[in-house]
Amino acid sequence: METTLRGVGVSHGVAIGEVRHMGTAVLEPPAKQIPAEEAEREQQRARQAVEAVAADLTARGNLAGGEAQAVLEAQALMAQDPELMADVDRRVAVGSSAERAVYDAFAAYRELLANAGEYLAGRVADLDDVRNRIVARLLGVPMPGVPDSDEPYVLVARDLAPADTALLDPTLVLGFVTEEGGPTSHSAILARALGVPAVVALPGAGEIAEGTLIAVDGSSGEIFVNPTEERRAALEAAAAERKAALAAATGPGATADGHKVPLLANVGGPADVPAAVEAGAEGVGLFRTEFLFLDDSKNAPSEEKQVEAYRQVLEAFPEGRVVVRVLDAGADKPLEFLTPGDEPNPALGVRGLRTLLDHPEVLRTQLTALAKAAEGLPVHLEVMAPMVADRADAKAFADACREAGLQAKYGAMVEIPSAALRARSVLREVEFLSLGTNDLAQYTFAADRQVGAVSRLQDPWQPALLDLVALSAEAARAEGKSCGVCGEAASDPLLACVLTGLGVTSLSMGAASIPYVRAQLAKFTLAQCERAAAAARAADSADEARSAAQAVLSGE
Repeated sequence: METTLRGVGVSHGVAIGEVRHMGTAVLEPPAKQIPAEEAEREQQRARQAVEAVAADLTARGNLAGGEAQAVLEAQALMAQDPELMADVDRRVAVGSSAERAVYDAFAAYRELLANAGEYLAGRVADLDDVRNRIVARLLGVPMPGVPDSDEPYVLVARDLAPADTALLDPTLVLGFVTEEGGPTSHSAILARALGVPAVVALPGAGEIAEGTLIAVDGSSGEIFVNPTEERRAALEAAAAERKAALAAATGPGATADGHKVPLLANVGGPADVPAAVEAGAEGVGLFRTEFLFLDDSKNAPSEEKQVEAYRQVLEAFPEGRVVVRVLDAGADKPLEFLTPGDEPNPALGVRGLRTLLDHPEVLRTQLTALAKAAEGLPVHLEVMAPMVADRADAKAFADACREAGLQAKYGAMVEIPSAALRARSVLREVEFLSLGTNDLAQYTFAADRQVGAVSRLQDPWQPALLDLVALSAEAARAEGKSCGVCGEAASDPLLACVLTGLGVTSLSMGAASIPYVRAQLAKFTLAQCERAAAAARAADSADEARSAAQAVLSGE
């Protein structure tokens, strides 16, 4: 009998196949005492296992490239954390085996993260994955991970670590479903980059029996267990129709009546550029430069290294628009040479622009490198600051850009509700706004983007979030300036229409989502998008907002 389950759809498309479950996590190692004379050998075993796991994560990142590379390199740094290793050594010195010491040291660190505020709590899944890999190596058991299979399947897991998601084989993994995670979790972002249909935050997903046939709709978030022939035919027909619409929609982004909505790509560096160009991106709406800094958390990259990386991206879009976000460090992206290690709640502390204003030499070097990278290129360079709270922040950033001699437009990211509420004031200092809907939702609802339990509040369809988008867009229009969206909300084709109706002037997303958004926008006029936006804002919940917009656009 067919049953329907509903999670959060995070990557478009339909997958129909049998369930395969993720390999089980490592069991807790026994708490046995070791003789004192074995302590040095056990400490060495622990260090070797940590280095091997860090090397494996880095190698996986090199293979995956793009955003996945940065995420995995951050995990490798997590594995090698000096304080963690010192704790492991201390535990071994008082009689723990290497595997038990690693397990207990990570458990203590895990508790610290879990209690350090919602933002850092989101790193717990990544930390657990690192621990499991180290302990598995020490115990000599297989790594937890993606199952082996000769036949294509739908992967079901409690959660997917970045190391697993990054190297999924789309020819075998038709789609995936997780119990935890949210629309902006690492797994969701990487799923979209891979073009694999995915549903997250589905309670009870782990209870679906191995081998069960399921259908996954990554757009609606619906899972059909034991789907009927009629259901399968309907889903496959809808998928074929979407594919045909994608092929038919080409060229710049625009509504059916010709209102232009530039579709830009989010990139982490030169490795992401080919996919963006292939998808027909009209430029880059978010160049995340922090990935350049994660190679070495103890030292900033040289000006020369930065110039080389920036120029590769700028050269790929002649006459196009490239929006560069300066270093966004802090919270879940700590850098030893920049971010304090003793903040009680880093997500609400010194991060983003606040960090750079505390270290003006780092900001100056980055802005100088951008100026040099753009020399002689016919590109429309724009540079924006993360975590702008008010006009004073915006002025400090614009002043720094001018002092560096940067010939570009200066902008501010709207990620803090105060910046949306006072957008006209912020725009007196900068030339454009860019809405980072992931963090804007996080700070609006006090709901961490990585925590599945609060994914309801991370839904970009929340009417309160749409109100803040509308406020920002209205302020930009009144000032004669632009207001784009570079958060993951832009990758939802239906929501893209609503954002356009709210007055957003450009949309930036992962390259894989661009064709879907282009095709959807081309179906409707600007007036239809405006009516859908008004209907969504009049709702009282994310589900109601989504349904209201859909009803307007479908003519129901």
